[in-house]
Amino acid sequence: MSVLGSTVGAGPAQAASVAVVKLAPTVETAQQVARFWLADGAANLRNATPYTVQTVVGGERLPTDIVPDGSPVSIAPGEGPTSPETEMPTTSGKVFFIGSDLQPHWCTGTAVWSKYWNIVATAGHCLFDIEAPGGALAKWAFVPGYSEGTTPFGLYVGKQGSTPYDFDDIRDYDSDLAFVNVYRGVVLSSPDALTDVGKMTENVGGQGIAFNQPLAPTVDVFGYPSGPEPDGSRPYTGETLERSTGPAFAMKVTGLRADRPVGVDSPFTGEGSLGSSWLTHYTSDSRTGYLNGITISVSDTDGDSRYDTGVSAYFDSEAYMAYRNASNLWTGSIVLQ
Repeated sequence: MSVLGSTVGAGPAQAASVAVVKLAPTVETAQQVARFWLADGAANLRNATPYTVQTVVGGERLPTDIVPDGSPVSIAPGEGPTSPETEMPTTSGKVFFIGSDLQPHWCTGTAVWSKYWNIVATAGHCLFDIEAPGGALAKWAFVPGYSEGTTPFGLYVGKQGSTPYDFDDIRDYDSDLAFVNVYRGVVLSSPDALTDVGKMTENVGGQGIAFNQPLAPTVDVFGYPSGPEPDGSRPYTGETLERSTGPAFAMKVTGLRADRPVGVDSPFTGEGSLGSSWLTHYTSDSRTGYLNGITISVSDTDGDSRYDTGVSAYFDSEAYMAYRNASNLWTGSIVLQ
């Protein structure tokens, strides 16, 4: 099994375990991953389909709040480029990988701020293969700013991923979140040559991140929804980044092992939007906010055959430990000088 358990202290009275999985641990392996996605005019990126694992759950909205299990923590965002001129964040994009069916798929991901400029946040089951007995999804890579087959800021190959240990160990969906360290970005400058385009968050910025916070009255959700509504309609294509805004609330869900999931008002369909970022205090001028949730599933809570709720794990102390573990890993370039 490729998962390592590492215990990270959170203070004298608390400790949290982090599951760590290797993705492309060597430059040679990372180059192979990059070429797989970028070759033939990025054919495998274009042909990838939205991940359909654990996209829908039964859900009920609750009037209660969620009690944090530790002190509040927040890390400030770093602004991205001044262009292109848009209110949508350049930090959002698609994470690509090979599923258990050996076909290329994608979820949504987002770049978050860290001292080594290299962390992508997504759902835990867009990193770990929950359809197989342990291990990660193969050929993992991130394309920020993805739109209709383009790689405007390059492609970033995953080196290592971190989640709270309980997600990998017992499939506790209260821990269904992941932080993936990526190498510096690359583009294919000729059929065989990879060119380094720099550190991820230097190129696109990085969202802030917050843990052990009260439920927010306003959350902006950014993702690439693609699948059908329960009534069969298809309001989204999955080709461009979408945004929805609504309040967060406590939930009770069926179909997932989760004791305190969080919901947000959102019409996104499940396919494609897995891994979507939930940003609080988002401002269109800087295109930044604080990541405080990640879509792990969606729900139709009022039974009208239209999805109305995104579902996330609550960002607690164990989530913070997973982020902190990832923030201490330097990656580097996959282009040999």
